[in-house]
Amino acid sequence: MANILVMIPSGEVYDHDCVRWYSYQDIQRSIDHYHNIGDAFVFDSSLKLLAYDKLDVLEIREFRQEVVDRINAEYDYVFLRGSNYIHDAMDWPAATLQVLAKLRIPVIAFGVGAQAPATGKLTLTEESKRIWRTIADKSTTLGVRGTYTAEVLWDLGIKNTRIVGCPTAFRNRDPELRIDLPDLDNVRKVGITMRREVSKHYSPDVRKYLERHRDFVKDISRRFDTVLMMQGEVEEKKLLWGTDEQKAEAWTQLHDSAWLKQWYFDDEMDALYRERLWYSDVVADYENLVRSKDLVLGYRLHGNLMALSNATPSVYFSYDSRTAEFAETFAIPCYNVYSDKPFVLEEYWDQSLFEKFNRTYYQRYRDMREFLDENYVPHRMPSHAMRRSTDRKAA
Repeated sequence: MANILVMIPSGEVYDHDCVRWYSYQDIQRSIDHYHNIGDAFVFDSSLKLLAYDKLDVLEIREFRQEVVDRINAEYDYVFLRGSNYIHDAMDWPAATLQVLAKLRIPVIAFGVGAQAPATGKLTLTEESKRIWRTIADKSTTLGVRGTYTAEVLWDLGIKNTRIVGCPTAFRNRDPELRIDLPDLDNVRKVGITMRREVSKHYSPDVRKYLERHRDFVKDISRRFDTVLMMQGEVEEKKLLWGTDEQKAEAWTQLHDSAWLKQWYFDDEMDALYRERLWYSDVVADYENLVRSKDLVLGYRLHGNLMALSNATPSVYFSYDSRTAEFAETFAIPCYNVYSDKPFVLEEYWDQSLFEKFNRTYYQRYRDMREFLDENYVPHRMPSHAMRRSTDRKAA
C-alpha cells in the first residue's frame, strides 16, 4: 500500500476508488461548463488498478518549497492521469516544471497520448519538451497510449516508454476478459457514443464527418433500441436537465450552428435528440449503462472502451490520430469515417475480428501489469496465473 498523489485529476473521489464530477448533485453549478466525463473514466479506472492508503492532489498551479518538502517526505509517488497531453496547444499550469523538478519521488505517466494535427507534423513547445523529459527522468518507464505516442517521445530523446493503452481497458482487473459476439439477430439494446464537436484542426473533412455521423446514428436507431450517450456537452446537458429557458437556448444554439444546420440536424435527428439523449456525471452510471447493452459503438474513445472493459462488444469510429492509435493498440474493430465506404455493421460483426482484440487485450493486460511492477507501483491487477488458480478453486 502507498500514499500517492494524482496530477491533473478529473472529478471528486468517493468510496476510495470511485469518481464523479464535483457538482454532480447540483447540475446548475456546471451546466454552462463543458467537462469530458471520459477523463473521469480514466481517473476512476486508474484508482481501481492501484493499491494505496491515501490519495491527494499534486498542486502544479503554484510552487511552494514547503509543500514540495512535505510531499517528498510523506508520499511514495505521483501519477499523471492518462489523457491527451502531447499536442501543440497543450497549456500546462504555470508551476508544473518547477514543481516536477523539485520532486524526489517517482512521477508515473499512466497511459498518456499524443494528438497529431490533421495536416503536418506535431510540434511541441519547449516547455512541453522539458516537462516530458523531466517526467521520463523520474520514472523507470512512461506508460503511453500507443506506437504514435512512443514515436513522438522518441523524437524528443525519450526512449523509456512502454505501450500500455489506457487504464479504462483494465478497470475490472480481469486478465482473461474477452468479447464473444452473440447472433446479430439477438442484438436489441445499443448505445451510441456521440461526438458532434469537430474541428478543422484535427478533421480533414468536416462535412463528411458530420454527415457520416448523422447517417450512422439514424441507421442504427432505425434498427435497434438506441440511447445516445453524451459525454458532457453543454447544450445536451441543458436539453436533459436545464430549465425551460435553458432548453430553448440550447436548441437554438445547436440549430444556429452553420455546420450542424447544414450537415447534422434534420427532422429525424431532432426527434432522436428529444427522445434518446443520455448523460451522467457519475462514472458508475456509465458502467451500469454499458453493462445493460448488447452493443456500444460510435465516436467516443473512452465510452467505447468502458463497454469493452465490461465485455460488451464495441466498434470504434476513427476520425483522428488519437482514435486510430487506440484502435491499433488494442486491435479493436474500427471504421474510418473518411473512407469511401458507408458503415455496414454486418461487416464488423465477425468473431475473428474480435479474436484479434481478445488476443491483444491479453497481451496488453500483461504490459500494464509489468509497467506497474517495473515502476514499483503497488497495484491490484492479478496475473493470468493467479486468476486461473482462483477460478479453479472457485469451481
